[in-house]
Order: sequence, then C-alpha cells, then structure tokens
Amino acid sequence: MMAQKSGAVKALTGGIAHLFKQNKVTHVNGFGMITGKNQVTAKTADGEQVINTKNILIATGSEVTPFPGIEIDEDTVVSSTGALSLKKVPEELIVIGAGVIGVELGSVWQRLGSKVTAVEFLGHVGGMGIDMEISKNFQRILQKQGLKFKLSTKVMGANKRPDGKIDVAVEAAAGGKNETLTCDVLLVCIGRRPFTGNLGLESVGIELDNRGRIPVNGRFQTKVPSIYAIGDVVAGPMLAHKAEDEGIICVEGMAGGAVHIDYNCVPSVIYTHPEVAWVGKTEEQVKEEGVPYKVGKFPFAANSRAKTNADTDGLVKILSHKDTDRMLGAHILGTGAGEMINEAALAMEYGASCEDIARVCHAHPTVSEAFREANLAASFGKAINF
Repeated sequence: MMAQKSGAVKALTGGIAHLFKQNKVTHVNGFGMITGKNQVTAKTADGEQVINTKNILIATGSEVTPFPGIEIDEDTVVSSTGALSLKKVPEELIVIGAGVIGVELGSVWQRLGSKVTAVEFLGHVGGMGIDMEISKNFQRILQKQGLKFKLSTKVMGANKRPDGKIDVAVEAAAGGKNETLTCDVLLVCIGRRPFTGNLGLESVGIELDNRGRIPVNGRFQTKVPSIYAIGDVVAGPMLAHKAEDEGIICVEGMAGGAVHIDYNCVPSVIYTHPEVAWVGKTEEQVKEEGVPYKVGKFPFAANSRAKTNADTDGLVKILSHKDTDRMLGAHILGTGAGEMINEAALAMEYGASCEDIARVCHAHPTVSEAFREANLAASFGKAINF
C-alpha cells in the first residue's frame, strides 16, 4: 500500500516537472527570497541565483500548525505528513483534531486495524465549513465504523512513557476534571498555517495579517503592485483547487484579462468512506443571514445504485431560495460525494434553480440520481422515489 502511494506521488510530482519542460518554464530548485520589488534571490545547492522579473507571484502554500508543548518527531508523534508514512499500524492512535484532515487520516488507520480516538475542541466533527446536520450524520457513521470521538475537549499536553506509550492529558473545553488517554502514536491535526516566513516580505514593506496571511486586492496584488500572492498564503479555504483557480486567474489578470472568482462556488470534500462534500451556504449560514429558504433531502438508502452496491449510508441535502428557487447550497454525505459535488458547483456558478437540475435527465442507475431527487424535493416539495 505504501509503495503504491509513493509511486503515485512520484508520478504526479514528476508530471509537474515534465509540464515545466514542455511549456518552457525555467525551474530553479532552491529557497526563494524577495530581495526587491522586481527581484528574487534563490539559494540553491550551488550558491545563489538572482532573478530579475517584471512580476513576482507568491504561491508557497502552507505548513502544519504546531501544537504548543508537543514536539512532532514524525515517528510516534506525527503530523499529517508522518501519518502517511508510518511503518506499521499502531495499536492505538489518538488524533488531536477531528476536522477534515483529522477524520481523513484517523479513518484510514481505523480501517487498517488501529483503535482510533479523535479529540476535538469544537462540539462537532468535520471542521468549520460543514453543515451541522451532515456533521451529525457523518459522526454517527464513523462511530459505527469504530472511530471514537471526544468532542468539546481540549488537549492539555502529552508525555512519552519509558515503555514507548504516550499519555495524553485532556479535559472538557469548558473546564473540568482531567483525563489521561494512552496511545502508541499521536497524530497532531489542528490545521495548517500560511508558509510566509523568511520570504523577504518585510524588505519590500509587505505586512502579514493577524493570521500570517498576505493581504491582497481583487486582482491578487499585494501593496506592492508588482508582487502577487495566491493559494494558502492568502485568505480563503486552504484547498489545492482554489489555489489552482487563483493562479490561473491571477496570471490572466497580469496579462490584462478579467479577474473573477466566486468563492461561494468553490467545493470542499472530506475524503473518507463515505465522502462528505459541500458547496455554497450551510443551513446555519442562511438562517443567520435571514435568507428565506427551502430544504430538499434524499437518502442514499432510497437510491438504486447505492442499494445495488450495498453502500447506502448518507444523504443529499439541498438549500434553495424560497422565492427564486436558486440553489444556495448543496451538501452530500455518501460514496462518490466528491464527484457529485461538481454538478452542484456548476449549477451554482451559472445561477441555476433547483427546478433546472430536477428537469435534467440523469442516467439510471447512478448515485447522482439522488442529487436530482433532492433538487426535486427542494423545488417541488417532494422527491419521486422517497
């Protein structure tokens, strides 16, 4: 399994090098630092290389957020990087954080035989952007698979014992009695932070915001017009596809083209089994904004393909504007959610109504019929097959 993973990573990264060569993009392997408004100095294995340029685009991504007082050694105390390279399945694994990465990696090792407990400060699983109804159903499914959760709980510290085990001290987030959990491997998954240190930003007067991000305008320009930034180093979700779109749009803007991206139409996916995916507003958000809305739902238990595959956990949940029927949000919990959500993103990008989707013929038997049925329920008040 690890060999297959490593082979896939090598092929994908090698593919990028091939694309550079194919498109005549000069690749300098080193650590870059901004040394002027139109200059980058790269520290390479052979010394330094000074590159003068018209524009600079910062796309350095993000790094693992450290947990105060817990040192990651990528052996028994690991980050998401180390969790992908463990040499054996731990008997007991504790995950600090039940957000997107925490539940993804925790569920992988649980399926491989580890006893997994995820400790989360928030009162729900799946991170900040997830719809609460979906989160509750998601948690129930993961618990049925064997994952354990300690929600509304904070980690106070961790200590390695002489026998190699790790004691993790936790207590209720609101305060209370301490409890000690024990594991073989501790996985720290409390998020990521922008990789913006030691880039020379201060030398050109660029200041970071209070979360370490680079402030930019609608064209991704910093306060220095010749320096741009995209991806994890700027505001917004830390998603590869969001960064890719920003990169394309940014350089098109440099060339004089239009710059437009609707962040409400950027989908998110949790790669577990089953998957969770969403785009647009959650029910909590539309309530808070005071938008009149309708809800349409369809369970995979009533879907022919899901029944045939004996994979019926989850549902599709659609939010539509009560007056215009325009789709406000789509939330999918089920196998193939990450593929289905793109239909929802397309619909939202072009302002489709739920009736528009409901009137499109979907192939049978497919799990995407559940998406159509949920839109029928949102638009007309009732699905056909449930």
